[in-house]
Amino acid sequence: MASEATQHVADAAHQGGGNFPPFDGSTFPSQLLWLIITFGFLYYVMSKIALPRIAAILEDRQDKIAGDLGEAERLKHETEAAIAAYEQALAEARDKAHGIAQSTRAKLDADVSAKRDAVEAKLNDKLTEAQAQIGEIKTAALAQIGDIATGTAQELVKAMIGTSGTKAEVSKAVSESME
Repeated sequence: MASEATQHVADAAHQGGGNFPPFDGSTFPSQLLWLIITFGFLYYVMSKIALPRIAAILEDRQDKIAGDLGEAERLKHETEAAIAAYEQALAEARDKAHGIAQSTRAKLDADVSAKRDAVEAKLNDKLTEAQAQIGEIKTAALAQIGDIATGTAQELVKAMIGTSGTKAEVSKAVSESME
């Protein structure tokens, strides 16, 4: 009997008499029942377990992103305020440094002018003293020129003539020639 059943199945397979089970109309009611049961079970599992977890994860991510964006915006405003304060402090420091430089320059110019005036006054005093000394030396030299000229003239007359005249004669001749 077993051989007859196998023979029958083999003949049916060769003749194409059997339908593909999902397309067999006699199995539709049981397929629909299992479809409804499976769909209902999957719907229940998804709605009670999986979807709430996914929704919570998405909500947490959205909250974290919103918080991070808010923090980034706050930090951006703080950075801009710090940059503005830095630029303001830098401008004030530049102005202060410029003022200090100008006052220092003015003070140094005044010191240099005072020192220059003092040095010029000392130089003028020394120049006046030097001119007075030169005048004294010149006067003394001019006073001695007569004596030197008289001595030189005596020696020249002695060398040329062989005898020298009296000092009074030579001095008189020299003073007449200098006038």
